[in-house]
Amino acid sequence: MADTVAVRTGGERAPDPGGFAFEERPRLLEGVRAYGLIMAMWVRSTMAYRASFAMTTFGNLAVTAFDFVTILLMFSHVDALGGYTLAEIALLYGVSATAFGLSDLLLGSMDRVGRRVRDGTLDTLLVRPVPVLAQVAADRFALRRLGRITQGLLVLGYALLSLDIAWTPLKVLMLPMMVVSGAAIFGAVFVMGAAFQFVAQDASEVQNSFTYGGTTLLQYPPTIFAKDLVRGVTFVVPLAFVSWLPALYVLGREYPVDLPRWVAFLPPLVAVACWVLAGLAWRAGLRAYRSTGS
Repeated sequence: MADTVAVRTGGERAPDPGGFAFEERPRLLEGVRAYGLIMAMWVRSTMAYRASFAMTTFGNLAVTAFDFVTILLMFSHVDALGGYTLAEIALLYGVSATAFGLSDLLLGSMDRVGRRVRDGTLDTLLVRPVPVLAQVAADRFALRRLGRITQGLLVLGYALLSLDIAWTPLKVLMLPMMVVSGAAIFGAVFVMGAAFQFVAQDASEVQNSFTYGGTTLLQYPPTIFAKDLVRGVTFVVPLAFVSWLPALYVLGREYPVDLPRWVAFLPPLVAVACWVLAGLAWRAGLRAYRSTGS
């Protein structure tokens, strides 16, 4: 992909990196199209070396599987953890791991913003006639991250086969809603973390503490954590809406912080609110950006 493209001036259309012309269209659709073109380029590049792709994907699956192996080792010595059985924890684990895996696949490159700010390569994205967010998110699209998603789905499948749940239509619909809404919430956290890197360029680890750290937190039952921490991930950084709240509804368990049961249905609204805040934060960070001049 060329580093320099013609900049849109007046009412003219500038060529995009894929050799097509951008029509005047809503900014969101333009960004989605640009994301798809860049993603497709990286996928083609990855699939040119299929053996390498297969090995790295399997390696990604194997490495992430060690998280669940740790839980299995715990249950070789105990029958329950925080009052939860292995199958119940597997449900929490599977939902959070799958949701985070989807978000990491689609937006995991956002943690490179600080590096781009430091070395000045963000400037090359600003002169292109497509949204910067789409370019940053799709940059170096890593298809090998499918290994994490696969591992999460395998654990989720094990949980659903092992649990004796009184299924209702609402509980059935809750499962895909948890995964999609959870991925959206994690995605908003990725974007907000990237926006923070405009101010603190070495803050990628701060972002990782809420993304990678957040998914590790959600893989365990809330009853083993202090109530202040549970309140924090419910009312401050709403990661509890990724899996804890809806999953405990499916399991028929009470939430450790007194909340009505209907909050389990709020993840889609929470995801929308998070993305509104993430969009505002990203725009504020981009406006505050000052070129390195290099």
